[in-house]
Amino acid sequence: MESLHAGDLVTAHYKTGKYIGEIVEDRGEAFLVKVLAVAKHPQQGDLHNPGQTENVFFHQRKALSYNEKANVSKSAVKAFEGDDVPSYNESLKQSVEKLKEKLQEENTFNQQAKEQLQDLEKQYFH
Repeated sequence: MESLHAGDLVTAHYKTGKYIGEIVEDRGEAFLVKVLAVAKHPQQGDLHNPGQTENVFFHQRKALSYNEKANVSKSAVKAFEGDDVPSYNESLKQSVEKLKEKLQEENTFNQQAKEQLQDLEKQYFH
């Protein structure tokens, strides 16, 4: 198992998103990770009922903000293997675009997810 320490650059899976960040602190079972970029935007909708739109609360899930800190389970943190950390804004735009591409198939779930993403884009970029 790799040994990670405060100051190391890492990729961290947090909820349904994936981030590039820096370890701030070792907290035993988790690392406190400061977000530097978004590698994968969080999924929209109800995590306990993926793909469902009926009789569920359809959550809008924002990406963690630049420099936001999150406690991430050590098992979900790996050493960053890239050359350069992309800018936060550029990585956020790319992650939103990738998620929109995944939602091309026309169905009720994808339509609701796209609506949530459109609202998030207004919040993020305007």
